[in-house]
Amino acid sequence: ATFQYHQTLENNLTNLVKRNSELENQMAKLIQICQQVEVNTAMHEAKLVEECDELVEIIRQRKQVIAVKIKESKVMKLRKLAQQIANCRQCLERSSALITQAEQSLKENDHARFLQTARNVAERVAMATASSQVLIPDVNLNEAFDNFALDFSREKKILEGLDYLTAPNPPSIRDELCTASHDTITVHWTSEDEFSVTSYELQYTIYTGQTNFISLYNSADSWMIVPNIKQNHYTVHGLQSGTRYIFFVKAINQAGSRNSEPARLKTNSQPFKLDPKTAHKKLRLSNDCLTMEKDESSLKKSHTPERFSGTGSYGAAGNVFIDSGCHYWEVLLGASTWYAIGVAYKSAPKNEWSGKNSSSWVFSRCNNNFMVRHDGKEMLVEASLQLRRLGVLLDYDNNSLSFHDAMNSQHIHTFEISFLLPVVPTFMIWNKSVMILSGLPVPDFVDGVATDLQEQQQQQMGLCRQESPYLTGMKTCH
Repeated sequence: ATFQYHQTLENNLTNLVKRNSELENQMAKLIQICQQVEVNTAMHEAKLVEECDELVEIIRQRKQVIAVKIKESKVMKLRKLAQQIANCRQCLERSSALITQAEQSLKENDHARFLQTARNVAERVAMATASSQVLIPDVNLNEAFDNFALDFSREKKILEGLDYLTAPNPPSIRDELCTASHDTITVHWTSEDEFSVTSYELQYTIYTGQTNFISLYNSADSWMIVPNIKQNHYTVHGLQSGTRYIFFVKAINQAGSRNSEPARLKTNSQPFKLDPKTAHKKLRLSNDCLTMEKDESSLKKSHTPERFSGTGSYGAAGNVFIDSGCHYWEVLLGASTWYAIGVAYKSAPKNEWSGKNSSSWVFSRCNNNFMVRHDGKEMLVEASLQLRRLGVLLDYDNNSLSFHDAMNSQHIHTFEISFLLPVVPTFMIWNKSVMILSGLPVPDFVDGVATDLQEQQQQQMGLCRQESPYLTGMKTCH
């Protein structure tokens, strides 16, 4: 029992010594912090005295400058007044002598002598009367110092607001005010401490889907930085089209800086037009290259490798190849009931229908039937016979191509594609005309397509690899 108690006491003593050592280390750190607080406090107090002394010296100097201005103005005004007093005195003396002479002339009883002197005296009196009218003082006593109104109310408010300068509060990016084109984004933000901010810094990078913004922010190599921004908005140029970016705004002053919350902003889709060099010889393009129309009487065009050719391949391609980003365009279908809209590799054959090969993917209508087609395989899909505006979303980075009824905000079909090469938008019609609208922002109903719907489309793609059970019912379209 004695040994057990001895062992227990020894263990407790060891733990106590260890705890005591930890307390000593903690106390040493606290003492060190207290000493640092003393040093920092003395430094700030000395800085406060220095800054206040500088303010007092500035006020003293400004007081001297303003006092000198007041005295100089006083001397100038008194000099003018003294000159006017002297002029008035001279005029008064001359007028008094003239009055005396005139009064003496009026007392003259000899008519001949009166007429001799009266004419001369009358002219002199008239001249003296006229000259006295210009003796108005240049300096009005009541306005003598109006240009020296001493109003320091603004400065007093500033002095009353003297305090420690702290780092500004984080600015806030105003998503609803931000705008974008296919290669620019204009970022707007607000700050509660606008007057204490000396400059802003804008930081941005391509959004890769990473949700850990702290980890993303710390990977400094991928960030672009725009320093020394003086206003609360900035336009970034040279961005990738159809690409989502992460933006931070940093508010900076002499005391430090703070970052805004991250904002995800997206450039618009790549704008494009129909490329005349690719248009089939029986298609007519509008002058702006945004509308294509089936025209059997169209003028003959020279054959080029890029041009759609062959019987029935009435197609044209866009004038852009896309190899990154997320892009959305719409096709106004009008009264056309026979068309094929999609994308293709540059290598896709131009002498056959789009979707008949492994290098093209299309959504097509033939009269009352709607289908998707790739590598010669077709699958019927559901769409309204009143479909007038077809939305196309090409998400190259996420390997998908989807079609939407843009007027009714309805999803039609999604291809899951492992893109290997850049793709070009393609358009085929067999009657009427269609018009393209490109460079559009992605609509909310398209951007919000649910994940389970995408998974469903992946399963449907498996069906696309089989012979369509409806193939024999569409012979009139071949």
